[in-house]
Order: sequence, then structure tokens, then C-alpha cells
Amino acid sequence: MSFIKQTALSIGFDACGIAKAQELSADAIFMQTWLSEGKQGEMSYLNRNFEKRIDPRILVPGCKSVVVLLMNYYPKDAQVQGLPKIAKYAHSEIDYHTIIKAKLKEFETLIVSEYGKDSINPDFQHSFVDSAPVLERRWAQLAGLGWIGKHTQLIAPNIGSYCFIAVLMLNIELEYDKPLPDRCGTCNKCVVACPTKALDGKSLDARRCISYLTIEKKNTVDLEFQKLLSNCILGCDICADVCPWNKKWAKHHNHKELKPVDEIFNWKNDDWDNLTSEIFNQTFKSSAIKRAGFNKLSENIQLFKKNNLKTE
Repeated sequence: MSFIKQTALSIGFDACGIAKAQELSADAIFMQTWLSEGKQGEMSYLNRNFEKRIDPRILVPGCKSVVVLLMNYYPKDAQVQGLPKIAKYAHSEIDYHTIIKAKLKEFETLIVSEYGKDSINPDFQHSFVDSAPVLERRWAQLAGLGWIGKHTQLIAPNIGSYCFIAVLMLNIELEYDKPLPDRCGTCNKCVVACPTKALDGKSLDARRCISYLTIEKKNTVDLEFQKLLSNCILGCDICADVCPWNKKWAKHHNHKELKPVDEIFNWKNDDWDNLTSEIFNQTFKSSAIKRAGFNKLSENIQLFKKNNLKTE
């Protein structure tokens, strides 16, 4: 095993792969069509920096290698059925961006000590976790870490799709991994399970996606989707939960840094319904949940309440 992969595992990542920096020409064509159809919804930032998004050599001048890292976040505990649901990625007390950025910094320091200061470009951001125009899942696939399922998420062998993806771009040539073949076959369970029909087996229409509707969408959820939120108040795991590969491979993470917010499992309906901005800020002060904002979460809680009112 290479120094880079050994180092990645030693500091707490669960998998590491390396791909040659290149233009993602097929993804460029796909994205142009996807964007022209408006499937990005209100996420206008996806229209920007198109050239950088499809070619890391433009994003980070001198880039030769794309190192991709995975961190399993599948939680040990599950929320009680029938209560407001928070997507699994947001269960931890500390925002995963904060956790992974710290690991990336440590990772980079060790790589520079081994390969020299010219291995990175200090004048441009070169480490990423949901923070720049980077097609993380495609790079993970090219780095041999898995394949992109029909739910548009990475499916990694022995991990599944409950994993964070981080990227470090290096200005040195390395030994590159081979992409894995698609293993979804004729399975269509994720497409069928999506309540809002956001999936077609080839792409995701964000405008219909529960995760988008409960987090990214600035205005109240569209009326046609309000009854289809499936008790989700922040994010959604439905398509991943039904995936046979996750049923086979998903296993509880052992990362102490991902200690969960206890209230997610302990609060009852009244606790969520009586949530104030002060309680929100205190309970989720360092959590990824705070990124959605109190007002958005409150709107989603009210939709949950509306959908669960018992008729006389």
C-alpha cells in the first residue's frame, strides 16, 4: 500500500483512491443538459465555474493527481419511527465539514513532509469537502472507490453510500487506481422508493428531491410535495435506505468525532414543535443542521405536524 493510502487510513479515513487529473468531458455534456433543464432548482452556484468543475487542472493549476477519501458516517442509533426525521449525515454534534477539514489539513502536512512543498499549490485552494466546484462522486468513481448508483450517490464496496467524500489535489504524478464497474444492474429500488419521483435512474431532479426541498429551497416546500415529505424535516435517506448494497455493506462507523446530537433521538414531537431559535442555536450550535437555519427547519416541522394531524 502506498504512503498516501496508508497515511489516509492512519488519520481516520475509511478509504482512499487516486485518479489522474483530466477533463471530465462526458460529465461536461451531462451537466450542460442537466443545467439547461433547470434540474438544479435554486442552486444557482452550480451554474458558475463550469470549466473549473469539469477540469481540476483549471481549478488548481499544476494539478496532476486527484486523491479521494471516504469517511463512513452510518450511525449506530436510529431515530424512532413516526417522529421528525433528520438525515443520517447530520446526526453528529460537530459539522462534518469541520471534522474533515481538520483531517485534510493533517493529511496534507504529512504528504508535504514526504513529497516536498511542490506537491501542492499553495496559491489555490486544493483540498475540498463540499466547498468548491468539484464533482466528488465522479472522482471517487475514477479513483476506484465505488460506482455511482441510480440514486446518484457513490456506492463503495464494504462501506455503502453513507460516506462523506473529501478531495485533495496534488501537483505530482502518482500511481492511479482503476475505476470500478457499475454493479446496480437491473435493480430499480431507489427510483421506485422516492416519494417525489426525483429519480429516473440516470439523474436527479433536485426540484423534486426531499433533501433539496427541506434544506436548499429558500421558499416553503411546494404544495404538491408537502404531503410526500415522509416525516423528513432535514434531508432524506429513503433512496439509500432501500439500496440492497447498503443493506449488505453499511456498517456503523467508529469515529468518535461523529458523536451524535442526543436530542435527535430523545426529543418527542412536542420538543420539535416547541423549538425556539434559542434552543435551536444552543442544541445545534456546531452541527450541520444549523446550516439549514432555524426558519427553514421550523417550516419543515410545521409541515410534519400538518401531515400527521389525526382526522376526527
